[in-house]
This record gives sequence, structure tokens and C-alpha cells, in this order.
Amino acid sequence: MNQELTALKKERDFFIQTKKSLEEDIELIDIIEEHELENLKKEIDVLEQEIKNLEINCLLSKEFDQLNCYLEIHPGAGGTESCDWASMLARMYTRFCESNHYNYEIIESQKGEEAGLKSFTMYIKGLYAYGYLKNEKGIHRLVRISPFDSNKRRHTSFASVLVTPEYKHTISVDIKESDLKIDVYHSSGAGGQSVNTSNSAVRITHLPTKIVVTCQNERSQMQNKEQAMKMLRNKLYELELQKQEQQQNNLKGTIQNIEFGNQIRSYVLEPYKLIKDHRSGYETSDVLKVLDGDLLPILESVLKNKKE
Repeated sequence: MNQELTALKKERDFFIQTKKSLEEDIELIDIIEEHELENLKKEIDVLEQEIKNLEINCLLSKEFDQLNCYLEIHPGAGGTESCDWASMLARMYTRFCESNHYNYEIIESQKGEEAGLKSFTMYIKGLYAYGYLKNEKGIHRLVRISPFDSNKRRHTSFASVLVTPEYKHTISVDIKESDLKIDVYHSSGAGGQSVNTSNSAVRITHLPTKIVVTCQNERSQMQNKEQAMKMLRNKLYELELQKQEQQQNNLKGTIQNIEFGNQIRSYVLEPYKLIKDHRSGYETSDVLKVLDGDLLPILESVLKNKKE
């Protein structure tokens, strides 16, 4: 909650300061002297960038956007070519994290038989990590002259990227008394003379989920009720975990075919240099800069496109 509060205060203060600067510059336009126009232009350029940042913050307001995330890379068919492309993507995302002050940890990295990576998973920690990277989920296509082809032919390689948020580890199980139906009855089986003559066994039904737990191991009704409540909490906790896992699978999605026609972005190194995001239409010829981690312009273009 403190982290969220700090982020909200930062956004609020940034908005107030930007609004104030904009209003001051508007007032200056009517009274400014000719020689001060250059300074005003510089201030306007700064304001444009700040307003752009505010717009991006507004786009990062979905339920899971502020969370840390896990990013996975899997090469498509093509053996060494695709494995090498997976390693290039892994480097791109690690460089992105380093350039934008995100902490990261490589959870799993399995090398290919000749080169590259057969699989790669990294944990990325920082505010809006999932919000920025969630749209990287999909097929990434590379076109280049293969360094593994002695005939120097052009090859096309594919790799898939999966991104999932890191849910909070603690799950609060709120059990309302009104949601419980508690029955007491005679215990059965061995256990002494009082077992069959007193209502010590407890059955608890959780009405919203229809989960039923019973306990008759203890001597007293109070002990049995306490143990039954523990069992109920465990079952509700497990149910909540299953819900989160299903939600995570829905967010993660599945990529059935890592091949041409399904790509979200193309990286062309030969016969010309071009990166194109097929969702937002963003294009740049500075391919090496992007592969070195300069992803923010592309990520922001996709965020804006989805908003539109």
C-alpha cells in the first residue's frame, strides 16, 4: 500500500506541476518579448514531453499494470537459427531493464545444442513492469543473413514471448459467519465413552462455495470446530490459488503456432533495416538500437494504439 501511495503521490504532484507550468507559459505568450521566444520554445518542448509522460501513466492503469512480471522466451521451429534469435531477444529485454532501472533475475536459461537458447525466463521487478511489457506477448520474427549458413542465405526465424504478472503471495481468506452452516452430531468409532453420547463432531458447510468439512477426531466440540475451521481455510485458500492460476493462464495466453503470419513484430536486418510493430504500425530503421534495449517508443506506441 505504501508503494502504491508513493506512486499515486508522484503522479499527482507531477500533474499539478505540469498543469501549473502550462498555465504560466500560456500567460507569457501574450506579454513575452521577441528575444525571449527561444526560451519559451524550449520550455514548450519540455512540457510536451511531460504531457506525453502523463498520457502514458494514464494508459498504465489496468488492474495488474503496477505489478512485477515474469517474461519467457521460446524459440520456434528452425533449430539453431531460432535458438540464436531467442538469445538476441533475451539480451534485448535485459538491456531494456538495465536502461530503465528495472531489477531483473534470470530464473531459467537453457542453452541450445549449438548456439542460442532453448528456453529463457526472467523475473522483472519494478513499478509498471507488467504494464509496459504485457504487450510483448506474441510472436517475434527476425529476417537476416544467417551467420550459421555457409552460403550466406537470408533466413527467417521466429520466437514467442510470454509475459505474466507476479501476483501477491498472500491471499486473504475472509470467512463470514453468515456464510457458514455448522452442524454438530454424535461422533462414531472408537474414542472413549463420551464419543457416542455427546454432540462433539462438527460439520461446517461454506454456503457460497458448497465446501463441506467435518471433524470428529477431538474430544470436545470446540476443538473439532477449531480444526474444521482450519481445514475450511485451507480449502478456500486452495480454491483462491486455482482462481488466480486460471486468471494467470488467461493473461498469459497460449501461442499455438510460432510461425509466419502470427507475428506481432518483425525485425528485418537484410536486405534493409527495419523494425515494424504490426499492431501499432510503429516503424524504425534503427534496428540495432532497439535490439540494444531501446524499446520504450515501441511499447508506448502499442499502449496508445490499444487505448484508441
